[in-house]
Amino acid sequence: MSVGKRIESFRKTKEITIEDLAKRSGVKLQIIQAIENEEVVPSIGTMIKLARALGLRLGSFMDDQFKEDPLVVRKADRAERLQKSASSSDGYEYYSLGEGKPDRHTEPFYVVIDSKENHTSSHEGEEFIYVVSGQLELTCGKTVEILNPGDTAYYDSLVPHSLRAAGTAPAEIVAVVMTPF
Repeated sequence: MSVGKRIESFRKTKEITIEDLAKRSGVKLQIIQAIENEEVVPSIGTMIKLARALGLRLGSFMDDQFKEDPLVVRKADRAERLQKSASSSDGYEYYSLGEGKPDRHTEPFYVVIDSKENHTSSHEGEEFIYVVSGQLELTCGKTVEILNPGDTAYYDSLVPHSLRAAGTAPAEIVAVVMTPF
């Protein structure tokens, strides 16, 4: 089941109208409709807002089946993308690294960022990023940092922040997002 269909299913199970979800989450009604109709796939920031409004953890939108510990995700098995840049227009591709781990408290992702644009996000929680390849420009509040392979950043995600590829090639990172439940 797609992320949009999971969101719609949780919303209907909880007997919440799409209009009420928009009010509770602060996400525009048209965006939620497009997500549920599978026209776009939401960014992590949008999914966090929707999860909070539905009383769920972020991973609820990604879980299909549960796997026993330890959860191992091999590079060859990361083929299914959570988000493709062409469908969401934010220039990111997210690969969930925690899908199937029940009751997780963090959401780990492998992210490919080919965007040259800044897409600012702000949501509850914390984020940790590790640059695998390329150059990454991180804007966090008024601070701008250029990160290279091996560099890390850890920040409060309530502070408005954005990531974009800084060099000529896409930036690839491991991002771990923690949102309070």
